[in-house]
Amino acid sequence: MSLDSVRAFIAEHAPDIAVVEHDVSTATVPEAAAAHGCAPGQIAKTLSLRVGERVLLVVTRGDVRLDNRKAKAAFGGKPRMLGLEEVAALTGHPVGGVCPFGLATPLPVYCDVSLKVYDTVIPAAGSPRSSLAIAPERMAEIVGAEWVDVSEPPVSA
Repeated sequence: MSLDSVRAFIAEHAPDIAVVEHDVSTATVPEAAAAHGCAPGQIAKTLSLRVGERVLLVVTRGDVRLDNRKAKAAFGGKPRMLGLEEVAALTGHPVGGVCPFGLATPLPVYCDVSLKVYDTVIPAAGSPRSSLAIAPERMAEIVGAEWVDVSEPPVSA
C-alpha cells in the first residue's frame, strides 16, 4: 500500500531516514505538530493541485496558505485542489498521508521556499499515521522538486 511505497522509496533514496508510524493521527497539521512536539510550520504539507490539464504537488510549511496570485504566475494558470478520490488515485496516498515520496503516478513536485527556514521538516509518509523527518533541501533533491515561492507569509500567533 501507500506506506509501503514510501518505505521502499526512502530505503532506495535516503536509507538513513526512518519512517515512523504513530499511535495517533498525524493527518492534519495540528495533529502532526502535536505528535512531534513541534511548531505547525515545521510540518511539511503536500497540496495536490490541478492547473489546466496538469496535476502537480506543492510541499509547503504547515502554517502557510497558497497565494493564488503567486501560484498562478509560477504554474501558468489558476490552481485547483484535487478531490479526495483523485488525490488517492494519482498519488497512491490517502488524504492525510499525501507526500512527495513513493507516488503511484510520476508527478511534478514543487517545494515552497517557506520550508527553508527550518533545518528539518516533517512530511507525511503515505498514511494518516506516518511521517518522517528530513532536511528541506534533501527532500527536494530526492524527489526532483523545483523550488518556488507560492505561499503567503505565515500568520503570526
